[in-house]
Amino acid sequence: MAAACLVDATRSATCRDTQEATHLKLISILIILFTSITGISFPVLLARYFQGKPVYDKATLIIKCFAAGVILSTSLVHVLPDAYGALSDCHVASKHPWKDFPFAGLVTLIGVLLALLVDLTASAHVEQHGHGHVSGDGEYTVVGTREETVGKKVSDTSVKVEIMGEVDLVKAKQRLVSQVLEIGIVFHSVIIGVTMGMSQNKCTIRPLVAALAFHQIFEGMGLGGCIAQAGFSFGTVAYMCFMFAVTTPMGIVLGMIIFSITGYDDSNPNALIMEGLLGSLSSGILVYMGLVDLIAVDFFHNKLMSSAPWLKKASFIALALGSTAMSILALWA
Repeated sequence: MAAACLVDATRSATCRDTQEATHLKLISILIILFTSITGISFPVLLARYFQGKPVYDKATLIIKCFAAGVILSTSLVHVLPDAYGALSDCHVASKHPWKDFPFAGLVTLIGVLLALLVDLTASAHVEQHGHGHVSGDGEYTVVGTREETVGKKVSDTSVKVEIMGEVDLVKAKQRLVSQVLEIGIVFHSVIIGVTMGMSQNKCTIRPLVAALAFHQIFEGMGLGGCIAQAGFSFGTVAYMCFMFAVTTPMGIVLGMIIFSITGYDDSNPNALIMEGLLGSLSSGILVYMGLVDLIAVDFFHNKLMSSAPWLKKASFIALALGSTAMSILALWA
């Protein structure tokens, strides 16, 4: 273990160049900001283009399935291995308690359970308060001049209320999914940015800039696909897109500030522990959201997909393409 640490230290010393690293990081802030805006805006604009057209629901569903593939791949191929790698680093794994227990897996499990708890709590709240002005017996009271008319209006209104309540519940659920998903992605983006900002290794940063540019495009498409289907107002959509776009650049700036104040770089044990724990938590949230709230909901509980066999095939292909595209990026970032 000590020999491995010595080899790593020798290799990083030859690439350590603070001035060159700072120059690369400043360039990366602009590139990543642009690619993040492009990635998250594309599915949102595409959904707005199809809005009002007969294929709108089918188009947003396929976009969302592509997004689900990106999110699932992000959690399992990018975030979790990076978190495990940070906690397995020789500077960390040689000390107690990190060498005694697989903390990456434990914190990922905590992330899954935390996402489930938020999901259950929010869903219960929506079901209790999301059905409008319904009386205690579950039906609307309609005033009329005849008993027959009243009875008919009550019956018709009850059906409409039930349909509208179901639609509102689905929309509220989609909005909840998008918001929790953004929290998980923001965790991940901050970790990426801070790690890059603290690094002084020009050999690591140079290829990472290009890889992160593509990474942000696909991750933005993943989140944007979910936002597009949730039906947020224009202001909320703009705010969520803005937050995603600036998180990684802000993380890079924060990492540069941390290095200038503390002298810690990305190989510091404390930085590695924080990266590993936050990455594991983020991975757990994204795994749950990808499998339960995106893939399972669309493939097993979506009436539109059940009514059109070709749509299920197209959605699965979109899911596979999203997973593949994001997984290939793991070769570089």
